[in-house]
This record gives sequence, C-alpha cells and structure tokens, in this order.
Amino acid sequence: MTANTRDRILDALETLLLNKGMSQVTLENVAAAAGVSKGGLLYHFKSKDAMLAGLVRRLGERATQQLSDARAKGTSAMEWYLQTPNPDSAADAVELELYRSLLATMRTIDAKSGPEIDEVQRALVELMESWSDGLDAELDDPVRGDIIRLVGDGVYLRALLGIPPIDPERYRHVVARLLER
Repeated sequence: MTANTRDRILDALETLLLNKGMSQVTLENVAAAAGVSKGGLLYHFKSKDAMLAGLVRRLGERATQQLSDARAKGTSAMEWYLQTPNPDSAADAVELELYRSLLATMRTIDAKSGPEIDEVQRALVELMESWSDGLDAELDDPVRGDIIRLVGDGVYLRALLGIPPIDPERYRHVVARLLER
C-alpha cells in the first residue's frame, strides 16, 4: 500500500461527501469508490472518524500550500486570511462545498462529554491552529492576529452558509483597517 492509495481513499471520501452526502459515507462505499478492499482502507484508516480526520488534515495541507503560494507572490498571511472565497472560481466553489460537507459531517459525530475530543475534532483544532501559526509568525500583536482570524472566519462562514457577503467596498475598508501598521 502506498501514499497514493491513501490519497485515492481520501479522494473517494471527498467525492462521496460532495456528490452523495454523509449518509453514503461508509467504509465499504469509500473502499469501493477508491478501488481498494475494506482491509486496504482499514490499513490506512482504522475507522470512519480516522478517515474523516485524514480528510481534514489534507485540507489543512492544501491551505498551507495556498498560503505558501500566496506568500511567494507577495501576499501577507493577513491578506490571505482575509480574502473572500470567489464564487466565480470553480476551485473555490468546490472547496466551499467540501467544507459544507465536512461541517455537516461533524454535526453527525457525537461529541464526547469531558475534556477529551475525538479524532475529527482534534484534526480540526490542528487545522485552525496551523492557520493561527501563520498569522502569529507575521504579527507581533496576538490580539490583532485574533481579530484578523475572527473576521476571516466570519467571512468564510458567511460563504459556507450561503449568506451574501457584506458590501465589497465596505469589506475593502475593513481589510484596509486591519492591515494598517
């Protein structure tokens, strides 16, 4: 089994989530869609939660690469974090649909009572912390970083929920204010 098999499994999971919804995400369906045996799937992911956590982590890797690409083009981590998803971009549309599916998925997982979090929640926390790390490395003011993070999260949440964005001109002023040195 190779990393390629792991990617095929995550690709199949992503496709099932996007096209059929969480109700069709079973180990058997994902294995069949990936062209592997259930045992092959279980070699890479010990459970459905482990598989979903793997998908969240892969999304984190994509976001890290997007940030790296943006920084190579001269975009700051702050600017990257405050960008709004472009509804005319096919890549952004797919990404939003995938995040919607993941949000729906997370709602179906019972949260444990107590301080322990499950594997999917832990992967999500790691993802959010990795985004914070990029901002914190760029800023010497952690409160400013938190404000930027919260505004960026809110803008993305609006897009995820299908709520119209705030007036683009006004949002440009919000971003300009947050980026002031």
